[in-house]
Amino acid sequence: MGDTEYDASCPDRPDGDHDHLTAAFHALLEGATAPRPPAPPECPFCELPQDRYATDHAGHWVLLEPRILVPAHTVPPRRRWIITSTGTALNLWDAEPLPGAMCRIPHRIACPCLEPEDHWPWMTALRHHNGRRAQRLFDLPGEDLPDTG
Repeated sequence: MGDTEYDASCPDRPDGDHDHLTAAFHALLEGATAPRPPAPPECPFCELPQDRYATDHAGHWVLLEPRILVPAHTVPPRRRWIITSTGTALNLWDAEPLPGAMCRIPHRIACPCLEPEDHWPWMTALRHHNGRRAQRLFDLPGEDLPDTG
C-alpha cells in the first residue's frame, strides 16, 4: 500500500514488451481477433453483423455484441469490455467492477457456432463432483442382491 517503483497501467499487462508477452499475444488473450477494416464487421463463424472496435493494442480489433450492455458483475473476468471516450474498446481484465457498472461482451462468448467457453473451470469441476455425490446418495442397491430376509 503506497507508492512502488513498478507503475504499470495493468498488473497483468505491462506497458513495455521487454521481458514480457508481446502486445499481439495480449490481444489474442483478450479476444481481439476481429477482421480489420475494410472487411465487414461480421463474425467469421456465424456471419452475424457485430460492432467492431479498435483495442488499445495497435492494429487489433474486437467484435462485441451489438447494442447489448450488461451489468459488469454478471460477466466473467477478462470478458468485460468498456468503450472509452475515444471510441476504443478496453478490456477490464480482472478488475472488480464498480457497483452499477455496465459493460459490453465479446461476440465469441455468445456465438452460436462456437463451443461455449468454460469461464470458471473450478466451479464446473465442483458441480460435477457434487453431482456424483448426490447420485451416490440416492443410488439404491440393485434388485439382484440376495434377500437377507
